[in-house]
Amino acid sequence: MRHGRPEDELVALAAETAADSVLWTSDVSPYARARDTRVTSALRDAGIQARPQGGCYVVDISKPRTKAGAPFTVFSPFHRHWLELPRRTVHRAPGELPPLPGGLRMGRVPARGEIDVSPAGPRRLGPIDVSPAGPRRLGPLGDVTHAALAEPFCEPGEPAARAALAAWLDGPVDAYGDTHDLLAEAGTSGLSPYLRWGCLSPAECEARAARRDSEGVRAWIRQLCWREFYAHVLLTHPDNVRLEFQPRYRDLEWVRDDDALESWRAGRTGYPLVDAAMRQLARTGWMHNRARLVVGSFLTKDMHLDWRLGEAHFEGLLLDGEPAQNNGNWQWVTSVGVDPAPYFRRIFNPMLQQRKFDPDGVYVRRWVPELRDVPLGRLVEPWTMSGEEQEAAGCVIGRDYPAPIVEHAQERRRAVQRYQAVAG
Repeated sequence: MRHGRPEDELVALAAETAADSVLWTSDVSPYARARDTRVTSALRDAGIQARPQGGCYVVDISKPRTKAGAPFTVFSPFHRHWLELPRRTVHRAPGELPPLPGGLRMGRVPARGEIDVSPAGPRRLGPIDVSPAGPRRLGPLGDVTHAALAEPFCEPGEPAARAALAAWLDGPVDAYGDTHDLLAEAGTSGLSPYLRWGCLSPAECEARAARRDSEGVRAWIRQLCWREFYAHVLLTHPDNVRLEFQPRYRDLEWVRDDDALESWRAGRTGYPLVDAAMRQLARTGWMHNRARLVVGSFLTKDMHLDWRLGEAHFEGLLLDGEPAQNNGNWQWVTSVGVDPAPYFRRIFNPMLQQRKFDPDGVYVRRWVPELRDVPLGRLVEPWTMSGEEQEAAGCVIGRDYPAPIVEHAQERRRAVQRYQAVAG
C-alpha cells in the first residue's frame, strides 16, 4: 500500500523492488488517461519501462475504424467490425506467485474508521456545476450515499465473481434475449460490477459464453460489445465527458429545479416505476438497465433537467459506474450522443413501461412498499384510485405516496418542442 501521487509512488516502488518495468490496466476516461500519461513520463525519466495493458476489454478498443479511417460513432457497424477483430488471449491463472522482495515496505491498509464515507446527517441537494468549462463536482446526494446502501447488490471479490459467472453460464444466459427486460426476473447476468472493477475478464466471459450456441448467448455477447463501443467512443471523443456529442443539442435549454431533482433522486416523483428504480439504486448501488432508460428519460424529457445531473447522481451510487458507460448511456437516452435516433423515439412512457416490463407489479411493490396493497389494476396509476380505494389500500395520494409531479403527456409535447427548437 502506498499513499501519494501515482507518478511519485510508483517510481519509488519500482526503485525499491529493482523493477525494470511497470504494468497496469489502462482505462479510457480523460482523468485516467491524464494520470497514466504522468506515470508513463515519470517512469521513463527514471529509466523504467511503462507497459499499460487493455485488460478491461475483449479487443483493443483503440483499433476499430470505419472504412474512411474514422472512429465509429454508430453501434451496429461497430458491432459487425468488433466481431471480426482479434481477441485478447485468455490466460490461465498462475499456479503460484513469486515471493515479494525481501525487506519490502508493505504499507498499511487504512482502517474503516479512517475513511470518512458517512453522511453528516440528512443533507439537501447541493450545487452541481454542469457548465462545459467548470470543474466537474458532485454535490451532496441528500441521504442517499454509498454509506446508506442497505442491500448491496453483489458480494465483492473475484471468488464471488467467478461463481456468479459460472451460475449465469450454466443456463440462464440462454434465455437472455427473452428475459433481460423483465424488471422482477433474474434475466440479466448481474456481472457488471465485477467487470467494472476487474474481478472478471470480459475476454474470458465472451470466450466461455461462446461455447454455448444459443440466441441468448449471442444477445449477451452483444451487450459486452456495447460496453466496448462506449469505451471506444470516450477514448476517441474525450470531450463527451463535458459536452453533448451532437453539437446541435448543446443549445438545449435545461430547467433548474432543485426540488424536482431531489424528488427524482429520492424516488418521490409519484410515478411508481421511476420511484422503484431510484430506490433500488439508493439501497443496492445497482439498477436494472430497462429501469435506467426509464428514469433517464423521465429526468431529461419529463422534468427537462440536465442529463449531467443524472450522470453525476449515478456516478455517486452505481457499483458498476464506469465513466464511459455512464456517460454513453445518459447521452443515448437524452438523444444527444452517438448512435443517434430521433429524439421522440427515446421518450419513455413510465406507465407503458411498467405495464410491459413489470406486469405483475412485483418490482414496484418490492421497492415502493407504500403501494404494496394497491390493486394491480391501479398500480400503474395509483392517483386514479377513488378516495375509498385509497383508504382501503392504505395509500392516500398526497399523504402516503406523492401525486405525480408532472403530467407525462403534457411534458412529452414540451420535450418535442424543446428538441425541435434546436434541431431545426
